[in-house]
Amino acid sequence: MKVLVIGKGGREHALCWRLNQSQSVWKLYCTIGNPGINQLAEPIPIEPTDIEGLARFAIEKKIDLTVVGPDDPLGMGVVDEFERHGLKIFGPSKAAAQIETSKAFAKDLMREAGVPTAEYKVFDNADAARAYVRARNRPVVVKADGLALGKGVSVPDKDTDLSESVSSAVKAVTGAIDLNWFGAAGKRIVIEDRLGGEELSFFALCDGNDAVKLGAAQDHKQIFDGDRGPNTGGMGAYSPVPQFDSALEDRIMDDVVRPTLATMRSRGAPFRGVLFVGLMIDGDRINVLEFNARFGDPECQTLMMRFEGDLAEALLAAAEGRVDAASFKLSPNSAVTVVLASGGYPGEYRKGLPISGLEKIEGAQASDLKVRWALRKIRVKIFQAGTAMRGGQLVTDGGRVLAASAIAGQLKDAVDAAYQAADMIEFEGRHMRRDIARKALNSQGINSR
Repeated sequence: MKVLVIGKGGREHALCWRLNQSQSVWKLYCTIGNPGINQLAEPIPIEPTDIEGLARFAIEKKIDLTVVGPDDPLGMGVVDEFERHGLKIFGPSKAAAQIETSKAFAKDLMREAGVPTAEYKVFDNADAARAYVRARNRPVVVKADGLALGKGVSVPDKDTDLSESVSSAVKAVTGAIDLNWFGAAGKRIVIEDRLGGEELSFFALCDGNDAVKLGAAQDHKQIFDGDRGPNTGGMGAYSPVPQFDSALEDRIMDDVVRPTLATMRSRGAPFRGVLFVGLMIDGDRINVLEFNARFGDPECQTLMMRFEGDLAEALLAAAEGRVDAASFKLSPNSAVTVVLASGGYPGEYRKGLPISGLEKIEGAQASDLKVRWALRKIRVKIFQAGTAMRGGQLVTDGGRVLAASAIAGQLKDAVDAAYQAADMIEFEGRHMRRDIARKALNSQGINSR
């Protein structure tokens, strides 16, 4: 089949990498990708948000399946436009994508579906929101209602005292509504009680009626080690998560995914695509933090390292309403992804800085290293995200620049290989967290980096 991938970041590089290995795919296209994607898929000069242009291209090229990576095209109705032309596309409709594009919609949906989640209130008036925060007098999370590139959530650090936590939440309310930090996305906010426990990202392939498990990963959202600092789009991930077994995944399917799908159907907006459930696990208690309507980043890179099967056929089965026919499995091995970010991210950062070192991992100079990894049954892949080619030189072109992913039989080996690869790559201001998967290693009694 001919497949079009919409998007141009690290998640889309991972999807193209795995789709390129699908026996059913003989031609792969991607929207204005990065240099890594362009080695796998033919780039097309159409922006991911040019919905009509993408539909015209799919009609002209007789595309058999389109896979949507980022959230913006989904929120703009790309699936509706494609289906209007009888084109097969993997992702939810604009109405169903509200599960991600509006935090208030998602929280109301959870309440209606009986899905466990934190207490919350929705505000579009800053004075009322600030009064609520002060009256609540407990740690709360402030979320922009709309899409904010993963940065529209203010969470107090774990060791912050109550008065400082309340002050921080009041500042977040002011920033979102009064100071326009997140544009239109922050004009309405959701304030919810902060929950304790460990976060988990869970993914299910959905066809509107049913779903199958795609797997779980643990993301590291904040910029600094120890889950400190502002939220980012994600600084690393690992999968599987040894602290949580398959019984928990079954419970998430029964208590969260299936009730959510049933409620969406009853609302006349069946959800098709990948449902990304952000959870907080505290002992036997599970609570949903948020829903997303697409693959996570960098969770996608991590899951694609473990994916075994024909990805195109699996996504097509979900798009056609026969997800039970999707045939795939995840390797039992452990996969780890470490994100290399630009200095200053998630705030202001420079672009156009030369990147070096990839040739030591993937080029001709890497032969000895590849042999050593192969002997230990370790596989390493560098996924490009915010990169560009300028005058024959690979340079930085975004906040999250690259992701070093590794898969091995033991989690410690995957962690060590991912960091070994990451440390070979250099660019001015390079920043990475040094504690990816530390919680899992500590839970196994293994000393981490």
